[in-house]
Amino acid sequence: MAAYVIAYDVGTTGIKTCLIEVSGTIKLIASATEHYELHVLENGGVEQDPEDWWHAMSVTTKRVLERSGLPASSIQGISFCAQMQGLVLVDRHGVPVRRAMSYMDHRARLELKEGIANGIQIAGANVFKLLKSLAITGAVASSVKDPVWKYKWVERNEPAIFSKVYKWLDVKEYLICQCTGEFVMTQDSAFAALLYDTRKGKECFSESVCTMYGVDMTHLPRIVRSTDMVGRLTANAAAYLHLQEGTPVFGGGGDVSLIGVGAGAVEPGSTHIYSGTSGWVSTVVSRQLVDASAMIAAIVGANAGTYNYFAELETAGKCLEWVKDHLALDEINIYLEKKHVSEAYESPYESLYDYMMDAIKNVPAGSNGVIFTPWLHGNRSPFEDANARGMFFNIGLDTGKTEMIHAVLEGICYHLRWHLEAQEKKVNTSRVIRFVGGGALAPLTCQILSDILGREVETVENPHNVGAVGAAIVAAVGLGWLGKVDDAKQLIQASARYMPNMANKAVHDRNFKVFKALYKNNKKDFLLLNAGR
Repeated sequence: MAAYVIAYDVGTTGIKTCLIEVSGTIKLIASATEHYELHVLENGGVEQDPEDWWHAMSVTTKRVLERSGLPASSIQGISFCAQMQGLVLVDRHGVPVRRAMSYMDHRARLELKEGIANGIQIAGANVFKLLKSLAITGAVASSVKDPVWKYKWVERNEPAIFSKVYKWLDVKEYLICQCTGEFVMTQDSAFAALLYDTRKGKECFSESVCTMYGVDMTHLPRIVRSTDMVGRLTANAAAYLHLQEGTPVFGGGGDVSLIGVGAGAVEPGSTHIYSGTSGWVSTVVSRQLVDASAMIAAIVGANAGTYNYFAELETAGKCLEWVKDHLALDEINIYLEKKHVSEAYESPYESLYDYMMDAIKNVPAGSNGVIFTPWLHGNRSPFEDANARGMFFNIGLDTGKTEMIHAVLEGICYHLRWHLEAQEKKVNTSRVIRFVGGGALAPLTCQILSDILGREVETVENPHNVGAVGAAIVAAVGLGWLGKVDDAKQLIQASARYMPNMANKAVHDRNFKVFKALYKNNKKDFLLLNAGR
């Protein structure tokens, strides 16, 4: 018998709500997307209004029910896949005391410096605190974007607001609270807070680490598993979401945990690459490990007993969005003013991105020597630098915008190759790479990635919906429809394959050497231009 789950994929700039059928296969029945604002502040702050997420849930739930023709009573559970390392501080009624601080927020430089970047250091962290944190949590809060420093920033800079805090939640945990009235945090979110004791038999927030960082443990919620039913829809929430009161609500997981599940990359040694607003390389491992020098750590996964060895690129698809908005549109004449879109140029393309991909398809590998660095909002791995920025390098008189756009795709893929090579210093990555996210919708990007990596690249059906698929799978396990998360491997098969063109790879090998040198050669200038911004 078919069973139906609604999965909410809560991203940086919008929510995608998917109604998914789970039977012998995973089938997308209907989906809907609603965008919301990302507030980028001059002081490095990046915030969102949690009410925007909740409103977007309501709007999209109504749409998917209407599009599917299914009654609310047919929905047997809801689950979440969400952006991670946000900070949502709420009062005892679950009402935010301020706007949420995004994972991209990097204003807590002073808090980071005072909290861990002092004294005798290794990889930018106090050696004693680093060793203690690694021993207990398997990671260390050494990035300015880690949520504990956002928490400390609010405590220092907004004491009146901080005094109202009842609980510290992440993005999906706020939405779970709205649905059920429960204050919880899934294990992967607790780990991402970098306060979670991962040692076998403990698995809880560490009092010792919280004391070291000055975190009030009463602010931390109850920890649950991704597959746990954490509550049921209240009457008010059900009415707002157009669903049935009492519908089971599952913990779900962060995007880092569940996108791999939705990609079918669930067994140790499986590597997937994601390109959405952000991007990453993640390899499933069976033990915790960390490379502090490259800012790579094994993150607690939704699949019990496994971890995701994870390296992140802050802006991946966001770079392509920037190109579309600021570089491409005026040249290829899709429209001269954003309010006047020409249908003639849009057809037969499904989106402006499709048109842009077609416009650059004949640019040769290496973009005639033009190189782009995708650090539009700083970078986290394999180097941590909030001051790093994007650049076009080696532009000549004969360089056109098509080459520059093509170089952006290559620059994103070069950085992902850098991640893959950094991971291989510690683990064996898979020879065949699962590639997912919105970036995997474009065959051109898939082929460029294969050429740059020199590896076979696979994509899956609806690669931009894999987060929601992962959320549906953990709900299906929680409901007893699936035996274990590992079943995702059999349910999710490759739909397309790309083999590397080795002649193109030779060109990319040359450009990749230059790409890596660009950060080292410009690090001081990034600091000079961007420190304090």
